[in-house]
Amino acid sequence: MARPVQYNVKNEGGKPIQIVEGPQGYGGEGFFTARLSDVVGLARKNSLWPLPFATSCCGIEFMATMASHYDLARFGAERVGFSPRQCDLLMVMGTIAKKMGPVLRQVYLQMAEPRWVLSMGACASSGGIFDTYSVLQGIDQIIPVDVYVPGCPPRPEAVLDGFMKIQELVGNESIRRRNGEQYKALMESYGIQ
Repeated sequence: MARPVQYNVKNEGGKPIQIVEGPQGYGGEGFFTARLSDVVGLARKNSLWPLPFATSCCGIEFMATMASHYDLARFGAERVGFSPRQCDLLMVMGTIAKKMGPVLRQVYLQMAEPRWVLSMGACASSGGIFDTYSVLQGIDQIIPVDVYVPGCPPRPEAVLDGFMKIQELVGNESIRRRNGEQYKALMESYGIQ
């Protein structure tokens, strides 16, 4: 017996499922106007292509986040890429040794603009329990980070929350932000032109 259609458009409480609101604008008979940055932000935030840079146990939590129970794909991140030239969200997970720092920086620089970085777990964010000479004490020493997801390792719910924070940041970002003086100063502080 086929399932009634009403269950496809309502949640458990019987309330209609909320659909993502479009950008603010002015509409009329057969037309709609909006700011270009709002439309581009809406498209970007719902089509992020993550590049997982996993080195230890946080990578396993990311696999759980991508699996069917949590399903990161429902946020528009269906395609996980492993080529930096095609991805716009670098997700760094796990311990980053100082020898690996230049490799991580090169991967970041190979990504096309605009690009965002999510630091996942205690090791990527602050070195974690490895306060040694060989472990980088936070990836923000070599590349700029947009969102930190705490935990050792963080639960998939925390990863989803961090991803939604990235989406919020991407959706509200102005098209001209990357040409601004503040952004250029940030890149120069990391030695990136």
